[in-house]
Amino acid sequence: MSEQPLPPLPEGRFSERELSWLAFNTRVLDLARDKLRVPLLERAKFLAIFSSNLDEFFQVRVGGLKRRIKADVAVPSNSGMLPRDLHTAILDKARGLVKEQNAVFANEIRPELAANGIEILSWAQLTDAERAKMTELFITKIDPVLTPLAVDKSHPFPFISSLAVNLAVLLRNPVTNKKQFARIKVPPNLSRFQPLGDDRFLPLEEVIAEHLDQVFPGMQVLAYSTFRLTRNEDLEVEEDDAENLLHALEKQIKDRQVGRDPVWLPVRLEIPEGIDPRILKFLLNMLDISEREIFEVPAPLDLTGLFQVADLDRESLKYPSFLPKTHPELGVEQARAADIFSALRNRDVLLQHPYDSFATSVQRFIEQAASDPTVLAIKQTLYRTSGDSPIVDSLIEAARAGKQVLVLVELKARFDEAANIQWARKLERAGCHVIYGLVGLKTHCKLSLVVRAEGNSLRRYAHIGTGNYNSQTARMYEDVGLLTSNQIITEDVARVFNRLSGMSAQTQYRRLLVAPQGIRRGLIEGIEREIANHRAGKPARIRIKVNSVVDEAITDALYRASQAGVPVDLWVRGICSVQPGVPGLSENIRVRSILGRFLEHSRMFWFANGGNPRVAIGSSDLMHRNLDRRIEVLVGISHKRHIAQIEKLFDLAFDEGTASWWLNGDVWTKRTEDAEGKPLRDIQEYLISEVNQRRYRREEE
Repeated sequence: MSEQPLPPLPEGRFSERELSWLAFNTRVLDLARDKLRVPLLERAKFLAIFSSNLDEFFQVRVGGLKRRIKADVAVPSNSGMLPRDLHTAILDKARGLVKEQNAVFANEIRPELAANGIEILSWAQLTDAERAKMTELFITKIDPVLTPLAVDKSHPFPFISSLAVNLAVLLRNPVTNKKQFARIKVPPNLSRFQPLGDDRFLPLEEVIAEHLDQVFPGMQVLAYSTFRLTRNEDLEVEEDDAENLLHALEKQIKDRQVGRDPVWLPVRLEIPEGIDPRILKFLLNMLDISEREIFEVPAPLDLTGLFQVADLDRESLKYPSFLPKTHPELGVEQARAADIFSALRNRDVLLQHPYDSFATSVQRFIEQAASDPTVLAIKQTLYRTSGDSPIVDSLIEAARAGKQVLVLVELKARFDEAANIQWARKLERAGCHVIYGLVGLKTHCKLSLVVRAEGNSLRRYAHIGTGNYNSQTARMYEDVGLLTSNQIITEDVARVFNRLSGMSAQTQYRRLLVAPQGIRRGLIEGIEREIANHRAGKPARIRIKVNSVVDEAITDALYRASQAGVPVDLWVRGICSVQPGVPGLSENIRVRSILGRFLEHSRMFWFANGGNPRVAIGSSDLMHRNLDRRIEVLVGISHKRHIAQIEKLFDLAFDEGTASWWLNGDVWTKRTEDAEGKPLRDIQEYLISEVNQRRYRREEE
């Protein structure tokens, strides 16, 4: 008997990715409102994260959308929305979210901070002594670095850099009675909130505003207002070859700083409520921006400044401290650090950061390789790394010791272009072989390879991860990684590096899936295998954890799996174009999102495979950019204990007793409390408890 064909997939089956991203930022805002589970200063930090996220969204996504509108590109999105309609929908949704954010700050966070002795004040609220202190600060530290710029026939309106807080000032010359505008950029290298002592703060722009008579002596200040402009910041360069790319990026970064290129068009103007209409009219005349792109909010502008407040040393108002632990299979002896290579000769090690220490695993792996005289070569990808990078220091040490060191530095890592150019120059000067990858593709995979002489032969060791080689973010991002000396895997990794350095056209691998050729194809084959297994009566199920699901081909494959009766679980932090729970399409799909003190960042893929699970981890999300325009790597996980570890994470995430957000259609529902109002399990706190108990058990043994 022939199998019944699956019903056709309907139109309108994809959620709009940009609106889905805004729904993700809504979940961040939910954390700022969560008094039950989130300590006060952490809630303030989530307000700052919300602002920072929205800034980047406007710079990149809205910036790119507005460029398409300017170029009269009318291609609809995957949801069917035309650019102009989508732009309107984004502005409407974002404006509502910003209103909610400011209400949370004004009505909840700010009063609760004040109740705990942490105050963000206005000038009118200062004591006479505090005003005198701020005046002294203005004279000695602020005024000398201000650069007030007049706007008149002799002085054109200056370029306004993206995300800077500014003061627009309307002046009158009392001698000539002539009116004039001026602009002051609030110095970004000074603290956003100036400390008054005893955890009391005053916004820097208020200090400046109260001393405008000293900034413009002999002039009458008629009105002033803060404002903040957001520009498109998505770098686009033509890639002829690697060295040209380096110089092209350096030029674009300089152009971005002074606004030479018209691509830096404005996409959002933030102004305070009650702005003087004369100043608003002036700004609209000077800036290429429409009234609908204006966001009128209560002062102070730019709540990313709350990062400064959240960093206060008030432990009672923060998450309990947590120190990552050394993985049990990489245990540290009392006298010296463990021998990573000895440990990896006996077993693979599956890491989960920040629960497993990055410093005593991945960082130690590179450090030991740099100092080990039997190590002959190290190969490393760097997408983003920390400002003070132990990884880079170890690579430099290795090169100076005479080892062959190959480093692929991704110059096009968004917003880290300048830092990565500096790292590339520094590594080159130390004698490392620095490459920039393949023309037209970003290198986003997280790979490290060490070649070591052991007896009369060579042995390779590798790390394949989901997160960057960044010792700072490794304490804040949840990521997984595999340390291994498996010959098949390390040979595959060596082939990837040979391809990246231009020595191979290899696109076939035994234990890796590599984009842009292999990941989409491999995942769809896995999905289709689950459909066939289900029809054959074998165990069939799909579990995926990623940051974003956008790719139409994979989404359609998941819809077909659901239609065939295969259970599909998607654990998605951010954007999700899949609509679960739609009759006839996705009744068998469940989507969950988990946010918390750590940024859920790992990518994991699990297929039941007829009872013998196929599992992989790696760097790729399910987006066009990852699958088509980047070098990404997934590695197959084979050890039963590692598969069981990943299965347990999925079990926890989809347990109804775990706090999460559930998606139905395109509507997210927050589920963080039980019927009695008690908080549900926080998966991250649960894993912290598990790792602490693991350490205790080791000490008992």
